[in-house]
Amino acid sequence: MSDSDPSPEPPDAAHIRVETEIAEIDAAAWDRLANPPSRPRNPFLSHAFLKALEDAGCVSVETGWLPQHIVLVDPAAARGEGDIKGVIPCYLKSHSQGEYIFDHAWADAFERAGGRYYPKLLSAVPFTPVTGPRMLVGDEGDVESARLMLTAGAVQLTEKHDVSSFHANFVTKEEWSALGGAGFLQRTDQQFHWRDDGYGDFDGFLSALASRKRKGVRKERAQALGDDLRVDWITGTDLSETHWDAFYGFYMDTGARKWGRPYLNREFFSLLGERMADEVLLMFCMRGETPIAGTLSMIGGDTLYGRYWGCSEHQPCLHFELCYYQAIDYALAHGLTYAEAGAQGEHKLARGYAPTPTYSVHHLPNASFRRAVDDYLDGERAYVEQTIDVLSRHTPFKKES
Repeated sequence: MSDSDPSPEPPDAAHIRVETEIAEIDAAAWDRLANPPSRPRNPFLSHAFLKALEDAGCVSVETGWLPQHIVLVDPAAARGEGDIKGVIPCYLKSHSQGEYIFDHAWADAFERAGGRYYPKLLSAVPFTPVTGPRMLVGDEGDVESARLMLTAGAVQLTEKHDVSSFHANFVTKEEWSALGGAGFLQRTDQQFHWRDDGYGDFDGFLSALASRKRKGVRKERAQALGDDLRVDWITGTDLSETHWDAFYGFYMDTGARKWGRPYLNREFFSLLGERMADEVLLMFCMRGETPIAGTLSMIGGDTLYGRYWGCSEHQPCLHFELCYYQAIDYALAHGLTYAEAGAQGEHKLARGYAPTPTYSVHHLPNASFRRAVDDYLDGERAYVEQTIDVLSRHTPFKKES
């Protein structure tokens, strides 16, 4: 570790272990730490979701995502749920795909200077740009001490593997501040999120928009569901393999056009429906009894997380309807405060989704590389802050006098 990087001292090795399969970590212990009662549930942090990715083979050494889950244990306790005091979902990555925090330019610069950027360590939910804690410590016991030991464990693992870097993507603002104070470099970006400000229903939401924007939304919704189309919401025990077959076709079409090779396989969706049906929402646009488009969302404690979309035929504005307006409808109907519609996309602004900062942190042991990236991030953070400020002035809501 360089003198310029004030990262915490490593804990006693007996307090940290690394698991290459999440199945080796007690599910109840993981979920107690990831989703304690004090916080709204985040389904992407659940043991079931991450295990489904591993069991389906979407996350594996073959796909460039080797699990290296960092586990903080009490060496005095028997191995099992009782000995686990904290975890970090972590992966040894051989590339930067499926992350949504882009560091390809860093990799290029490091390797042109003679270094080897890959493999690297990453704490994230694979293929999922959703904010949530990455140091999972629950809300019992000495939480701050557990966070410090997990942070030191991440640094220790970086040194043990002799890799270029450790990254934690889409961390909470609290973690961003804490890890920045521990010497990690701080990065920001933005997404677009919708928030219920007491609208009651979709008409209440529309009434908060400026007149011209309100008319635009109504026009788009009418165009999207013309020709006697309808939208079905499917969740829980209503989900079937027939639904997953239809959705997977939509997913593969969109993925092939956007990414070249979709990240998720068919088995993953079956496992998701089997293990987390009550937290899964499929929305299908139906022409008669035939689905022509669909979205997959995950239902959290206070947030509807929109993930994937696809269609088999073109219909004007149908993407806006399924991905944005139906999400708002569902959130309002089920008492959810937020709707997130994934990464990027300034077109979401006109549909009531506001610019929202996202956060990541980065540990770079090489002192020269760290200085160069630190200088770059100073300017990038200022740019992101300015962009959010400008975009926030162009939301579709009525302007106060």
